[in-house]
Amino acid sequence: MEGTMLRFALAVLLPASVRLSPLPTDCSDLYRAGSGQSGVYTIYPAGPTSPVQVYCDMSEDRVDNSPEKWTVIQRRQDGTVNFYMKWDHYKRGFGSAAGEYWLGLETMHLLTQAKKYELRVDMEDFDGQSVFAQYSSFAVGPEAEGYKLSLGSFVKGAAGDSLSGHNGMKFTTIDKDQDTHASNCAQLAYGAFWHYNCFGANPNGLYTWGPSPRAHGVLWRTFKGLEQSLKTIVMKIRPAA
Repeated sequence: MEGTMLRFALAVLLPASVRLSPLPTDCSDLYRAGSGQSGVYTIYPAGPTSPVQVYCDMSEDRVDNSPEKWTVIQRRQDGTVNFYMKWDHYKRGFGSAAGEYWLGLETMHLLTQAKKYELRVDMEDFDGQSVFAQYSSFAVGPEAEGYKLSLGSFVKGAAGDSLSGHNGMKFTTIDKDQDTHASNCAQLAYGAFWHYNCFGANPNGLYTWGPSPRAHGVLWRTFKGLEQSLKTIVMKIRPAA
């Protein structure tokens, strides 16, 4: 509230030539403001008093030439960050935007209630094969509704569709069970997610450098099954056309 009042006061008192420009809420805002390089940036989905660091993928999309740029909401790449975390960690976010991280459920909610976004999931296995899966829309509900996932249709991608089954699910962590399985999927699969029966996608599972116990690794079922953990997986969103 104080930050909003301060910005309003400055907008009234300062001449038009030096008034503050709107703060960026995602990577597309940064790109339109002249930031053209991929890297770590600060965005303000909750306003000027709540900065959030994210990784922005500013690379050109050679398929659809979209002017919108990707805001990375999750990244696994080397196992340096512990993802076996509790509800409060997944709510706030953790890790480093320069490496492995989870943006935070509350930030995802704030982003996706303000604009309509699409989702792309990039992944690579330990043999060097890179694939992706893309979805027409992606949104996260408020905490009062369990940060429920609202996912659009599968659009394209050689990774196949391992996520549609998670649509409409609340988020489950090791200390907050909101899935449809008789047990806690975050405990069974060693990874918090929008689980339904534990055996679909598990991007936040254990980083196991290849073979893994059934359903415990960093998984995308339609790509490498449930017993081969991925080398990298990146979830990223951009404003839908």
